[in-house]
Amino acid sequence: MRTSKFLTTLAGLTILAGLVALPAFAADKTMTGKVSDAMCGAKHQMPGDDAGCTRACVKHGSKYALVVGDKVYTLETSDKAALDKLNELAGANAKVTGEVSGDTIAVKSVAAGS
Repeated sequence: MRTSKFLTTLAGLTILAGLVALPAFAADKTMTGKVSDAMCGAKHQMPGDDAGCTRACVKHGSKYALVVGDKVYTLETSDKAALDKLNELAGANAKVTGEVSGDTIAVKSVAAGS
């Protein structure tokens, strides 16, 4: 009887450990859209071009965003190369690869989009 209870507990712990580890295996996704900022999203408020507005908003604390159709994803990264590429592509199309969670993308890489 004790062995049976032990095996049941062990099986339960194994399943629980597998569920906890599951997010670590989340697949990266590549999305293509227009580089913007989280404050303005798809509609920029400042006069001038979208790129200038995006850069000004980011300079004042907004995060970069990727507009894909009607959806706006906030881009999370502290990687200098990714931030430099996003700055370069402000207002233009980009391919962003990373882990998507709701309305946020944890950025792994950024490249020019088509």
